Amino acid sequence: MDPRRSTRRELAVLATTLVALSRPLEGDLVWLVGGLVLATVILGGLQALDAGEPRGVAIESVITPAVAAAASVVAIRLVPIGLLLLPAVLLAYLLIERALIAEAQLLARPTVLAPEDRNALTVVALVSGFLAFAGIAGVVPGALVEPADASAAGLSEVGLVTLVAADALVAALLGFRLALLESPSIRAAAWAGATYAAVIAIGAAAFRAIALPRLVGPALLTLLFYLWSAYSRHPRRLRDDRRHLAEVGVLAALGLAVVAWNLLLRR
Repeated sequence: MDPRRSTRRELAVLATTLVALSRPLEGDLVWLVGGLVLATVILGGLQALDAGEPRGVAIESVITPAVAAAASVVAIRLVPIGLLLLPAVLLAYLLIERALIAEAQLLARPTVLAPEDRNALTVVALVSGFLAFAGIAGVVPGALVEPADASAAGLSEVGLVTLVAADALVAALLGFRLALLESPSIRAAAWAGATYAAVIAIGAAAFRAIALPRLVGPALLTLLFYLWSAYSRHPRRLRDDRRHLAEVGVLAALGLAVVAWNLLLRR
């Protein structure tokens, strides 16, 4: 067996074990463990994906597996403690391992990007994004709307800021990674990640203001992420494309509108 494949599996098992052990935790400890799992997979992924090349492994190659693992930490809280945890933990393992495999395939073809490799990573990013959006809503008190109490007032201002900021961070990381599939420019990818963050932040605040029940909001956020990825698939140079300025203006206007909307709902 390829030693790198064995190392990837060991890393997936380690991350999944941490996910399973984190299930009884509550409150701020969940964020702490999520951050630790994220860091663990980043550091472990640099070793697991290393093919012995002099240039080593680019840091962006471990973003998707790390986000998948951290998303599993928060999403596992939506599963009640009991027998249902077993398939949930198995699915977490499969997602983390699939993310590592997808990145390993991309590293094996650094100059020729096959469509199936891009599609595989996009699917992993979408699943990880949905789990992260759903899990974050489950961790933030009042963020996950129950059908019997479909109200925007059930979430505090601090909770809303936490929800929006956490969702935006997830979108920024995944968006940055997907953007690098289209262009090697770090600057362009960073801009793309920032726009992903802005779009998802606006969407998270808007969907929570509507008080969509349960997992409808995270599902729509995932759809929004996919639509924005399709729109952003062909990066444009920052210095000579006025569409970037139009994007900034539209996103800023939408952001201000959503902020005002949430403030009015809390009067």
